[in-house]
Amino acid sequence: MLMTEQGSTSRELGLLPYVELSFGVIGQTLPADHGYGLYSAIAHLCPEIHEQEGVSIQTISGKPDGEGRIYLSRQSRLKIRLPYEPAKISLLLPLAGQLLTIGKHEIQLGIPQIFPLYPVDKLRSRIVTIKKFQEPEPFKEAAQRQLDALGIQGNLILPLNETGEPSRKAIKIKTYSVVGFSLMVTDLNDEDSLKLQAFGLGGKHRMGCGVFSPFPRRARSVYE
Repeated sequence: MLMTEQGSTSRELGLLPYVELSFGVIGQTLPADHGYGLYSAIAHLCPEIHEQEGVSIQTISGKPDGEGRIYLSRQSRLKIRLPYEPAKISLLLPLAGQLLTIGKHEIQLGIPQIFPLYPVDKLRSRIVTIKKFQEPEPFKEAAQRQLDALGIQGNLILPLNETGEPSRKAIKIKTYSVVGFSLMVTDLNDEDSLKLQAFGLGGKHRMGCGVFSPFPRRARSVYE
């Protein structure tokens, strides 16, 4: 059964409501870097997605094995963020129950639920890519310019890795790699939180880049 919840917060703020389609995932493993492969598998079944504006596809969470794979769990989900428009949503509903092949891995999708976005004052993106900006400080300045262009006020932070350096990430697209950084934005008001979740930063949103989400519950206390 398709479950829908439509919050009023976005409407109250004068924004076009965005929602997330959340598909349960059945499978064992995926490549840790699966953004491009996931998008390709989805587009094979729903080719109209190429022409749809405002669609973001988040990578599927799992436990890294340290060898370039992740192990999936009952909590693993495929989440697709898009405007709350019936025509757009209907294009993706055929994914329900489908088998996706990503490299040598296979996953089966469940029946989607639809959830509204909700505002929180801290958001993060695992990787944000901005063309021509591959060093931390110029990248941060470029990201700040994009925040300013969206009219979003917040504190932009580049999280540090185990060695104390900004957390540099990369995704592989066919034969080349795109470099980016993890980003956090804190001190957001409700309107700016929803706006950042709707529009994101940088490029490659359909491959899991530039999509901002609340911190997982287990990690929130670290940043509070």
